[in-house]
Amino acid sequence: MSKSRFVFDKFAKFLEEGLINYKDFSDEVVNILRSKKEEIILKLNLVSKDEIDILKQRVEKLEIKVAEKKIKKKIKRAKK
Repeated sequence: MSKSRFVFDKFAKFLEEGLINYKDFSDEVVNILRSKKEEIILKLNLVSKDEIDILKQRVEKLEIKVAEKKIKKKIKRAKK
């Protein structure tokens, strides 16, 4: 009984260390991939999400102004 307990303890310890090592390994791979992604983004000179949101708001405002001017032109033409 003690020998089987010894084997189970060793097996459990082996699994535990394996899971910890796998977790560390997966975290390290994720960190490496993130750093590579950031390097690529910096090389491409891409804009941030905040800048994109600001540009979208500006475009929406301009579209509203253009739509208002089209409506005014249609109204003026109808009066002639």
